Amino acid sequence: MAKISDTQIETVRALIAAIPPGEVSTYGDLAEAAGLTNPRQVGWILRTDGADLPWQRVVPASGRPTIDKATRQLDLLAAEGVPIHDGRILLRECRTRLLREPDSRGRRTES
Repeated sequence: MAKISDTQIETVRALIAAIPPGEVSTYGDLAEAAGLTNPRQVGWILRTDGADLPWQRVVPASGRPTIDKATRQLDLLAAEGVPIHDGRILLRECRTRLLREPDSRGRRTES
């Protein structure tokens, strides 16, 4: 895995912390917004430094939670009002908009 800087870790943490209840983001969206090269890096950050974050709001792009935490994640998301059908999170209805890191001119854009 490519090296991840402390700044990137803090950016991912801040992005996850900012996901409102009732909304979700994908690993890929977070990676792109933080300037990471691989969505798995977001998973690594959550695993190693995410105990205090709303981890349940980070989902795979398929909308299906990972098997080992699926029931817990779906229960937490349902309690927040996230739309779920047949074990799949309906991303079109609850995917949050993330702000990317500032560009060279200091502007932030939605991803």
